[in-house]
Amino acid sequence: MSVSEKKSNQILEKTYRFSHKAMATEFEIFIYYDDKHYSYQAAQEAFSELDRLELELSRFIENSDISRINNLEKGQITQVSLDAFECLKQCKELFYKTNGAFDVTIGNFWKAWLNKDKSLRNPSVDEIKFAKENTGMQFIELDENNFTVKLRRSPMAIDLGGFGKGYALDKMAEVLIEWEIDRVLLQGGRSSALALKAPDGLSGWPITLSNPFSKQVIKELFLKNRAVSGSGLQKGQHIIDPRIGKPIEVKKAAWAITLKAALSDALSTAFMVMSEKEIDRFCKDNKSVGCISLEKETNKIFQFGI
Repeated sequence: MSVSEKKSNQILEKTYRFSHKAMATEFEIFIYYDDKHYSYQAAQEAFSELDRLELELSRFIENSDISRINNLEKGQITQVSLDAFECLKQCKELFYKTNGAFDVTIGNFWKAWLNKDKSLRNPSVDEIKFAKENTGMQFIELDENNFTVKLRRSPMAIDLGGFGKGYALDKMAEVLIEWEIDRVLLQGGRSSALALKAPDGLSGWPITLSNPFSKQVIKELFLKNRAVSGSGLQKGQHIIDPRIGKPIEVKKAAWAITLKAALSDALSTAFMVMSEKEIDRFCKDNKSVGCISLEKETNKIFQFGI
């Protein structure tokens, strides 16, 4: 997804863009404001928040909260930061809300199915059995009084990659609002965007969604006080359905439109493995959620709740 070229000129005349690399991607902040220096200061504070969150949430950082949880033995307890706890709490709620379609404990299945270069491999029966026995948010106990995490199974392999980036965008937006800057578009890579208020004269920040297989624009959104995230893209064959422990067979892409970026990040992942019927029901039950789904083979585009 990207800022629409049709409207970018009139936006960029009064918009300042700032970028920062974190979480293995590039984050961008577009600020519509009349003071460049003040905008720069606010953006740097938001990026500082991003860096702080990465230290707590990344499984690739040895002493992060998530790494410490992944290293726990069965029955062991560890205390985590408020943000790490909040992420796990929301992820557990979504695990049940999506009937297991969204599961951040899926790491053991990735290890079984994917080589280091992300190509598919043929796991053994024992590898699949091990992954199934050590996957599922039901095996994580959360104590809200003490902000502690306890494992019922071990080893677990938690990866917040399908949630943490969106969560960071939400927290960065909070920082900018504290600076009284609210005409903002934030992007995490090319897969997640969060818009606050729109620039003058526009109904929303213009965002284009493109077919990842043909690059053709399939939808233009005018985003305001909402988030959109996309999943799958050309790596659709490597998306694993945690409910069955196997890669999905249909190449597809899915975008979720929600009020918060963490939620859109998570649901775009869940929508990749949910059936059209399941997505339709979810969007009907959750009125603030919308979905756009694309199948490569048929080139069909489905829209729900939009």
